Amino acid sequence: RIEKSFPHKEKGQVKVLDNISLEIEKGQFVSIVGPSGCGKSTLLYLIAGLDKVDRGEIRIAGKTVNGPGPDRVVVFQEDGLFPWLTVLDNVMYGLILKNFAKKEAKEKALEMLRMVHLSNDIDAYPHQLSGGMKQRVAIARALVMEPDTRVMEEPFAALDEQTRMVLHNELLDIWKKTKVTILFITHNIREAVTLSEKIVVFETRPGKIKTTFLANTTKNGIMPNDLTFQLEKRI
Repeated sequence: RIEKSFPHKEKGQVKVLDNISLEIEKGQFVSIVGPSGCGKSTLLYLIAGLDKVDRGEIRIAGKTVNGPGPDRVVVFQEDGLFPWLTVLDNVMYGLILKNFAKKEAKEKALEMLRMVHLSNDIDAYPHQLSGGMKQRVAIARALVMEPDTRVMEEPFAALDEQTRMVLHNELLDIWKKTKVTILFITHNIREAVTLSEKIVVFETRPGKIKTTFLANTTKNGIMPNDLTFQLEKRI
């Protein structure tokens, strides 16, 4: 029953989220879609612990979220890589902060970079990488921390369609191997259908849950194109 408002110079308080109730199972891939300004990203920040709710409660594995934590890692639309660090050092950075020995941090980082097919680029700097490669590094940096939950805010929005499709496949492969819980924010309905087990559709501001779809086509017998068409009609 999450509620969240923000101050507005002329309107006073503007409600962004209104009575949001959502349950995500461990290891599930859930996407949230909806029009701009409906509160999708606000909910992501609340779950990540980067902001606080006005009313309601967010619990992960039975524990109330009161701030950021190592059990939750965020991947933003911008990759946020440190330009002065190499690919390997960027992925190792969080592990070093967690007091991992340098040798162990390097082994973990190299393993994750192999998973995202960047083993040949470990000594490159961000400015030497394509947009898709940078996002691979960002995903590797997030996953190497071994979070229980990963929240992603339109991480592929700025990429071309071909690169986006490649990263979709890689993200799904990584998810199947790690079984990390993923909450994915996107404007792209087809992207949500391609990636998700469950799709939550938000109404316009104040954000409310309009409907929920199960996107696992092997269970509900709906083909991806049909489900995309249904979602487009409902939105």
